[in-house]
Amino acid sequence: MNLLQTVLAFIICLGTLITIHELGHYLVARWCGVKVLRFSVGMGKVIWSRRYGPDQTEWVVSALPLGGYVKMLDAREGNLDGLPESELAREFTRQSVWKRIAIVAAGPLANFLLAIVLFAGLYMVGVQEPTSKVSVQPSVGESKGAGAAWVAGVRSGDLITAVNGHAVISWSELRWELIQGVINRSDVQLSVERAGQGHYNFVLPAVLLAGLDVEGDVTGDLGLGMARPLPVVQQVIAGGPAARAGLQVGDLLLAVDDTPVADGIAFIEIIRGAAGRTVQVQVRRASQELTLAVVPQGEQVPAAQMAGKDAKGGKAQGTVTVGKISAYIALAPDMIKVASSPPAAVGKAVQRVWETSAMSVKMVGKMLIGEASLKNVTGPLTIADYAGQTARAGVASYLSFIAFISISLGVMNLLPIPVLDGGHLLYYSLEVLTGRSVPERFGEIAQRFGIGLLLTLMLLAVFNDVVRLL
Repeated sequence: MNLLQTVLAFIICLGTLITIHELGHYLVARWCGVKVLRFSVGMGKVIWSRRYGPDQTEWVVSALPLGGYVKMLDAREGNLDGLPESELAREFTRQSVWKRIAIVAAGPLANFLLAIVLFAGLYMVGVQEPTSKVSVQPSVGESKGAGAAWVAGVRSGDLITAVNGHAVISWSELRWELIQGVINRSDVQLSVERAGQGHYNFVLPAVLLAGLDVEGDVTGDLGLGMARPLPVVQQVIAGGPAARAGLQVGDLLLAVDDTPVADGIAFIEIIRGAAGRTVQVQVRRASQELTLAVVPQGEQVPAAQMAGKDAKGGKAQGTVTVGKISAYIALAPDMIKVASSPPAAVGKAVQRVWETSAMSVKMVGKMLIGEASLKNVTGPLTIADYAGQTARAGVASYLSFIAFISISLGVMNLLPIPVLDGGHLLYYSLEVLTGRSVPERFGEIAQRFGIGLLLTLMLLAVFNDVVRLL
């Protein structure tokens, strides 16, 4: 079922983005008076087609769903002898350079516009998100960034209200601003509200942020996690280990074998590792503190479901035994509904698209000069995996994912690589500057280079996808 949902989510996402992109080219081409012969979603063999409109444009769905194209009347793609002058006037290369620029740029701009519309809609409706209240790991590991938040002065229960002067109220906004700081390789200033004590400012030094993987768990690497509620028992299943030990709904879990537990996650981790072994659980019930002997029941689960991975980063194999006590503990973090007025939502959406685009361009630049790993290049398998995950998480998560991929598609197409929209825009920009079109021979050589570069990038992306999934 998950596989089917992943495939459907991927097809809907990619089909939508390709259609919007090509519609941008199509609509502006029509507006500029250029005749459109075919509109294709997908590449390769045609599996469905119909003709519509005054020009009888052929609307096509093709077999390979990893692209699309708009085919216009173009002298470079066939002999146009015999066509009446009225038709030749609608040929693409006969249009002014500014019209050609508009037609080519319309595809990526349509992707940016789609992202703005999706983000603005989400901001107006409002979505439930975890707040920017954090828990902090005090230990400092060997990896860069580990424990940086604790060293800076941030403590569990702190509410982070701004990052580098940018207000944040939700966990996603906090994570986004931290990623920006990692990419910019600059100090990150945190504005913090500490319950009953006032406001503080702390600084995460750039030296501790260097080397963090922006595609990884940036907040976790810094020692930050979402603040969880106190570990209170919410439900006890009759006949289970918790019920036999005497645990009751409303009990506040204080410690296990004299090891304090800060939240439900910490308690669950201890219980998981205590299968078949008696542990002493200290609880507070009303105003009384009790110690209860609990024997977690062992249960076999797939190793891949557990948080632990082997040292080389591959998925664990087989099954492992974990302890369970048949009780539900409070885990959900504090939530907040983030909603904005229409003007504010549009403004936030435009800013989000701009910042995401700038971040994508910076990442490309850092990969070119070796400051960022080529492992950050992802392809269709990773996109499909994330599409399935976000679809299962809810409509808001899925629409946000589509918006981010739409931005990525727009940025990628604007890269100055021959065969992409950005390559054509480079040619036309040279034409504006020199007053002459790019020589045909030069265009052919650049086209071959562009195809080779795209194939190389595609192979790299698929390789990274396979490594990441395995």
